[in-house]
Parts: sequence; C-alpha cells; structure tokens
Amino acid sequence: MKWTFVNNEFAEEGKDRIRTGDLALQRGYAVFDYFRTIHNKPLFLDDYLQRFFNSAAALFITVPHNPEAVKALIFQLIEKNHIPQSGIRMIATGGYAPDSYTPVEGNFILQQQPLQLPDTATFETGIKIITQEYQRDLPEVKSINYLMGIWLQKKVKEKQAADVLYFQNHIISEFPRANVFIVTPEGRLATPSRNLLQGITRKKVIELAGELLPVEERDVFLPELTHAAEVFMTSTTKRILPVTEVDGIRIGNGTAGPVTRKLYTRFLEMEATQV
Repeated sequence: MKWTFVNNEFAEEGKDRIRTGDLALQRGYAVFDYFRTIHNKPLFLDDYLQRFFNSAAALFITVPHNPEAVKALIFQLIEKNHIPQSGIRMIATGGYAPDSYTPVEGNFILQQQPLQLPDTATFETGIKIITQEYQRDLPEVKSINYLMGIWLQKKVKEKQAADVLYFQNHIISEFPRANVFIVTPEGRLATPSRNLLQGITRKKVIELAGELLPVEERDVFLPELTHAAEVFMTSTTKRILPVTEVDGIRIGNGTAGPVTRKLYTRFLEMEATQV
C-alpha cells in the first residue's frame, strides 16, 4: 500500500481525491516539482522546494503550506511509504476557481513512486534525439503543460529516438524534461542560458564542471550541436546521459565522451555526500 498527501491529510493511493472543478483539470493550470530519494533521503531538497515555490508564485498559485511545512510532510511521506529509491512529486493547482479561470488557493498534492534510473548500458551507448522548433510558454516555470512534448512522442518513436530537443530561431533551449550541454571542439562546456527551466541537476553540473573546463552559459546555436565533441542531457531522472546521435548525425565517436564520463563520476560522488 502506498500513501499520498492531499491538502491536509494522508490517504491511501487511489482513495485520494480532488474535485473536477480544479483549474488543473479545467484549464491545465498547475505547477509541480519532482525530486529523487536515495536510501529514503531526499536529494537536493532545498533546491527543489525553492523552485517549486518560485513556480507557484510566478503563476499566482497559493500553496496552502509553507516550505518548512512541506518539507516536514515530505519526510512523513517517506517514512510511511519506505521506498528507498523513489521519485516524489509535489503539485500545487490553481484551485476551485468560481469562474473556472481565476486562480484561488490551490490544492496541494504529494505523490511517491519507485524510480528506476538509466542503467550502465544506456549510459555507454547514449541516446538518439531529434530536434523540433518550439518554445514553451513561461519556460522558467515548471508547469504541468507538457502538451507539445507528449504530442511529439509519436514523431520521436517513428524516428526511433529517445527524446526531442527544442529550438527557436536556430537557438536550442531544452528537452521537454531535461537540460542540454555541449562540449565544444575547443574544449569548452556550453549550455543554453535563456528560454528554459533552470534544472537542479543542470545547476549542480555547472558547479562541478568549473573545476574541469571553462563553462559558458550562452545562446547555443543548432549547428553547434552536430559539430560538438560531446552532447549530454541532465535531469532528475536521467542524472547525466550522453546524446550520441542528433537528427541522424553521430556525435563524436558515438559513445559517452571523456568529459561526460568525468562529470558523471563527480555527480555520483556529490550524490553520495547528500545521503
């Protein structure tokens, strides 16, 4: 039996309820965040909580609990469920708006599920991706609006790819659920600086990479992607995952590159210090 938390009480999964009048259902208006646990301990929790509350504020959504109260509830949920390696989702909705359009006090939800991370073989071979011209609305906000990403899944599968990378005006931005980095032929690490969600794993990788090579947060142009020495994505559920093919063009030697490997090792070491 798994537990969830809705507003003010814990409930068995499947018995938790939110009424259909919520703006999340009526208009797709809500924010969320998602973090991992390792050995029943949340990873980089303060970073995720800060982004969650920033997203809610940006969409004028009132979370019915303050950050410290949410943190306490998270630890209670972890204790009740005891899923050592998991993903926990925090959701704040637009609430039961009388006019079905204006945000009011939101509903708050915590969910926890087991999480399987990419295996060693996936890291070694990397993934194939395609690109798509698109820009998310309010990209700095982690909203529940994944319409384009989900709609593009058919195209992604037809191309036998694993994911899709957005770009606009020849400038790349992000994946639907991950950030992107390139290692330039000159040995610099570059990552897009605008029109994207500031990923927590992205933030940690930038901190780690500064000890290895020059780091640039800037506009990264589409042609740089296929001419890069290495490309990789970062996310909560992927950690660091090499990209070895873009739109049918092989990147580097088609396997995880040396910089990606070093950063992955250092990221695992950073994780270990958290738990």
